[in-house]
Amino acid sequence: MSDITIRALMQIDNLQPKFAAYNGATVQGSIPLSGDTVLIGELAPGNGVFGLIDRALKASAVEATTQMVEREFGFFILRSPSNAEVTMAREAILAELGASLGDRLKPSITSTQIITSVEPYQAQLLNKWRKGSLLVPGQTLGVIECAPAAYISIAANEAEKAAEIDMVEIRAVGRFGRLFISGSENSVKTAIDAATAAIEAVDGRAE
Repeated sequence: MSDITIRALMQIDNLQPKFAAYNGATVQGSIPLSGDTVLIGELAPGNGVFGLIDRALKASAVEATTQMVEREFGFFILRSPSNAEVTMAREAILAELGASLGDRLKPSITSTQIITSVEPYQAQLLNKWRKGSLLVPGQTLGVIECAPAAYISIAANEAEKAAEIDMVEIRAVGRFGRLFISGSENSVKTAIDAATAAIEAVDGRAE
């Protein structure tokens, strides 16, 4: 295996409408649409992302949605309406690294919170920096934190599949990933359960 560590690597098919719309409003490149498949990865050291994305683009018909290097890690999203093309891109990256999916880190949930009847001042504070839906005072707010950060993406997509919720903020880059969702108390609880189960179902190695 190369000296690049796979911190996270996941293929998410059937993007849900709100999750896709959130990504479409925040990504750098090709906009993912509802129903698309995406490949999301987090690598260390961060600069490894550039060569691997080039390899994946040459090996398949995927399009680059995001590639970036933050303080510690490299992060990328590739998209296609074809699940098969995304699989080809994933396999090209793994072949380049001489790795398998078992070499990625297994995610862990570091925190979950459910806050009922959010107060107006807290809602407004969150609305100052959110990039998704406005948090309406009186709604229920759900927050999940996980590591590695990129895995919060699969949590967001599964949360939307499970319940009628709004995406307030999705932070998939950095040391920890964080998902903020809102809605009724029952829907947020259902979504948190689904998101938690999705993260726990991802296999991999211990850090």
